[in-house]
Amino acid sequence: MFSVNYLWKCAALALIAVAAGSLTPYATKAEAREPIPVVVTIPILKDLTEQVGGPYVRVTSLLSGYENEHTYSPKPTDLVAVRKARLLFEVGLGLEVWVSSLVRNAGSKTLRVVTTSDGVDLIQDGSDTHEEHHGGDHETKQDGNPHIWLDPVNALTMLRHITDALIEADPTHKAEFVANQTAYQERLGRLQKELLDRTQALTDRRFIAHHSAWPYLAKRFGLHIVGTIHIQSGTEPSALHLQSLIERIRKDNVRVIASEIQLSQRLPDLLSRETKARVVVLTTMPGGLPGTETYLDMLRYNVLQLAGALETN
Repeated sequence: MFSVNYLWKCAALALIAVAAGSLTPYATKAEAREPIPVVVTIPILKDLTEQVGGPYVRVTSLLSGYENEHTYSPKPTDLVAVRKARLLFEVGLGLEVWVSSLVRNAGSKTLRVVTTSDGVDLIQDGSDTHEEHHGGDHETKQDGNPHIWLDPVNALTMLRHITDALIEADPTHKAEFVANQTAYQERLGRLQKELLDRTQALTDRRFIAHHSAWPYLAKRFGLHIVGTIHIQSGTEPSALHLQSLIERIRKDNVRVIASEIQLSQRLPDLLSRETKARVVVLTTMPGGLPGTETYLDMLRYNVLQLAGALETN
């Protein structure tokens, strides 16, 4: 015969087991929360967000890498993505002039918009000693040139804003976000040093830019922009401006024109035919050219392509 105490103990253990079994699904459900839905304006922000957020984010980039960020026209699917998102990361500085109306039309009361350029040391028009302007102003607002991500130091500032926003949205994974941020900073630092070593060995560092996207990269890596084809976004340069560029290229023996895959190649090719300067096609966006799918890939590609062309000439 079993004692009364023994039977009570068995009953108690059975109840504990049932209770534990009934609680397990709820605990699992709490732990397996859905990734944070994030919308970004351009691919570099998608890459940085995924580098920090890992499996805890689901990121949609409105631009894919082939479009012109200044003249982009949002699609109906963009409106849906913004409406469902908790975070929207933008560069700011007038780069994405179409974002404010998109956010307003989405009408989300829970969406947080994060401007990742806050705190960046901006290059003002005509103030960068690594760029000599000849005829016209940059197309951007008085705040400064918005193409900040082409300097890896600025990319780290953008990364910090993204990390802080993700931590605020999902504090339970703060340790993972911070660890991912630190690991990425180290990888980017190593690449920056590698590329600096390459450009510092160049004897001729001058090139003509397709449009005013490159002052940050030029300043960081000691390169010199001696002229710009499109000095105002969305506006064709005048015949007088093109002729002045041709004369400058010939006079100073400038041998490289850096064009962009996101823009028409007609004018860089025209200048090349007139001057015999070599055109090298770069990308301002990750994914714009094969082998540039990530920010690190894009940065390496652009600098090495430029360095190779300058070295050859």
